[in-house]
Amino acid sequence: MSTEPSTDRATESHADQPGADRTAAQSVVVHAEVTDRPLDLAATIAAAGSDHSGAVVSFSGVIRNHDGGRSVERLSYSAHPGAGEAIAQVAADVAAAHAGVRIAVAHRTGDLTIGDVALVAAVAAAHRAEAFAACEDLIETVKARVPIWKQQWFPDGTSEWVGL
Repeated sequence: MSTEPSTDRATESHADQPGADRTAAQSVVVHAEVTDRPLDLAATIAAAGSDHSGAVVSFSGVIRNHDGGRSVERLSYSAHPGAGEAIAQVAADVAAAHAGVRIAVAHRTGDLTIGDVALVAAVAAAHRAEAFAACEDLIETVKARVPIWKQQWFPDGTSEWVGL
């Protein structure tokens, strides 16, 4: 499943403030997608960055080999058909809440093994504090609002759904 809705969205601008740079003050979502293809953090960082950005904060959610004291062999992510639109809306909402940021985010679906990347995000801003705050908000909101479900598989052949 690959959903890549229109992602060039300018949000509320503070460009009307004296001395403000109109281009730098707009928040923009440059990429938001749910896909079954491998994710590329470097491409996500490059998409978010701009000449106005003094900081680019990135996040890569990597599949680990344990959870809750148990060994994990692999994960499988399933998504609602509207997950692409949901991640785009989350990105737009975070952009609206953080002035002057550029956002790129993607979540992977399907079967993933240890070391695979399930979620990438990059947020660029003029200053690091803004970029860190918006990136944390983005990750937490994606996890809370985008309808993607995780199934963990254990070495004994059993599995469990997480976060339902």
